[in-house]
Amino acid sequence: MLYLIGLGLGDAKDVTVRGLEVIKSCSRVYLEAYTSILSVGKEALEEFYGRELILADRETVEQEADEILQDAKVNDVAFLVVGDPFGATTHSDLVLRATKAGIQYRVIHNASILSAVGCCGLQLYNFGETVSIVFWTDTWKPESFYDKIKRNRLSGMHTLCLLDIKVKEQSIENLMKGRKVFEPPRYMTVNQAAEQLLEIVQNRRNLGEELAITENTICAGLARVGASDQKIVSGTLQQLQTADFGGPLHSLVISGCMHPLEVEMLRLFAVDPSCFDQINIEDSSTYLSL
Repeated sequence: MLYLIGLGLGDAKDVTVRGLEVIKSCSRVYLEAYTSILSVGKEALEEFYGRELILADRETVEQEADEILQDAKVNDVAFLVVGDPFGATTHSDLVLRATKAGIQYRVIHNASILSAVGCCGLQLYNFGETVSIVFWTDTWKPESFYDKIKRNRLSGMHTLCLLDIKVKEQSIENLMKGRKVFEPPRYMTVNQAAEQLLEIVQNRRNLGEELAITENTICAGLARVGASDQKIVSGTLQQLQTADFGGPLHSLVISGCMHPLEVEMLRLFAVDPSCFDQINIEDSSTYLSL
């Protein structure tokens, strides 16, 4: 059997009781190590689980998936995923491959940022499409994530923005020369995401477009959700560009239409509570657009 086990968002102790039981009983245990990270390292997980973990980076999963599945034909194999197993499309591919090969699978769910984002005070059922904000380069500056945010805003929906992670990436030079030399890990910050969005806002303004967001759009930045040092900061997009969030992982939320209770919850984490004073929250039966 192939087990896909969610580890939650904080540390080693966030695994479910059922998940831990399976981890202890499996013959091999892989730790997926490229779509997210926990606040603790591989060694801390091994100590708590009492098992040796095999790191599975993107190359391993995409190029050696058949080896993982072959082992699952005759043994119980666990594939550990930070958050929930279906928080990334890669893991759906593993399920499809297993099914095609006639291998049974079982999923043990856990909390992910897709549900835990509610900690900022915005209601989950008011979120639209989740978007990914990627690192720009000098020659590649896509803006497609802005257009998805715009669609959500036009529908009055909030947007969860997942920020880019670069783990075991190669430079163009090393890639062209076939050298297995990897760049240091990089994790996009809320500040960097806000900076890129503000540049897009200015680009669209220069084109004369009607803007989906502005410098004054209310947003929330989240860091290390689920960890003991979790941090939430709310304010305008401009304010979040300079707010201190500490270490990774970060996420950014762009507000849509807000209920008064959502406004009051966001105010708890405000850089400057006065930026919420312009919003009328006396009539709780109305929705408010920012």
